[in-house]
Amino acid sequence: MNTKQKTTPSPEGQRQLEMLLQAVGKTLEKKRRLGHYAVTWRDGKPVVLGDDAPGANDNAP
Repeated sequence: MNTKQKTTPSPEGQRQLEMLLQAVGKTLEKKRRLGHYAVTWRDGKPVVLGDDAPGANDNAP
C-alpha cells in the first residue's frame, strides 16, 4: 500500500492549529494571572510551571 504523507497541514488544518494554539495561549496566560500552576511538556517530559506548583517551594529557605 502506497501512502503519501504531507509535511504541511491543509489550509483548514492550519486554521484549526492556529485556533488551538491561540486557545492554549489564552488559557496559560489566564492561569498565570490567577496564580495557578500549569503542566506542560518539555523534552518529552511533563514540567510543572508556576509559583504554586507542587514541589515549587521544596528548596525555599
